[in-house]
Amino acid sequence: MELGQVLGALPPIVDPNVLTAASSRDDAAVYRIAHDRALVATVDFFTPIVDDPADFGAIAAANSLSDVYAVGARPLFALGITAFPREKLSTGLLEKIVAGGAGKMSEAGIAVVGGHSIDDAEPKFGYAVIGEVHPDRIVGHEGAHRGDVLFLTKPLGSGLVATAIKRGLCPPALERRMIEVMSTLNRLASEAMIAAGATAATDVTGYGLIGHLANLAGGADIELRAVPFAEGVRDLAERDLFPSGSRRNYDAYRDQVDWGDTATLDQMMLCDAQTSGGLLVAIPPENAAAFEVALASSPYPASRIGTINGHGSIRIRP
Repeated sequence: MELGQVLGALPPIVDPNVLTAASSRDDAAVYRIAHDRALVATVDFFTPIVDDPADFGAIAAANSLSDVYAVGARPLFALGITAFPREKLSTGLLEKIVAGGAGKMSEAGIAVVGGHSIDDAEPKFGYAVIGEVHPDRIVGHEGAHRGDVLFLTKPLGSGLVATAIKRGLCPPALERRMIEVMSTLNRLASEAMIAAGATAATDVTGYGLIGHLANLAGGADIELRAVPFAEGVRDLAERDLFPSGSRRNYDAYRDQVDWGDTATLDQMMLCDAQTSGGLLVAIPPENAAAFEVALASSPYPASRIGTINGHGSIRIRP
């Protein structure tokens, strides 16, 4: 995809303290600063996907933290990134966006210590987040083993919902449900996966479930009926409210997947581009039940959606 072309322009990294970087397609950069300490760094920002400014700020914050949680790290602090039209500053909208984000960062237990803003006709908001992890305990994309159980820790559907909101076609109850999904931190899921000895993980965002499955080494057998979607999202899919990112995902990955008898609509839903999605986690089978128990009382219990097949292919079954 386009990102691969851009990353190809970066020079090779020769610093041995760089443990993960963009070239490995892991979720965050990790840099060793001592034998038992490594810094984690990630950055993410985007245009508004919901109407309420405080909700937008909270979603942007949760999304920015997600890459730190996905590698099994603890966030330390954040820097804000803001683009906003100068002539709209008097509306108070930016203050609400910033307050929404700050509240979510406070929930994560970290401070926003600074940032940068520019005058831009199209608002954009997000954060650079710095975290910490033991170098031997990084959870990356490469460690899954055949037979490991795959879990998803949030329901899918935010791409469809965002498009429906923009077109004024999203039922209010569904919009509220998906805002809650997107603004929920992946902290509990990260803590549970570390305790359960996760062998690989990523957060499900712009590439959709299929794209992020393709980035996990080992291949996967997925049970379509087990994949969680927010209630009401299928109605939006049947109205063809997929965003352009979901369509690009489908075009990029559809020939890499053994879809079996999966209907085209379901294929598209599995490629739906997400914002602030859940963690996609590979857990050793002997620890799978413990992982489920650890998240049983969380807002979105872990869904067991398949297994690592060891063949390097993605296979979807009813």
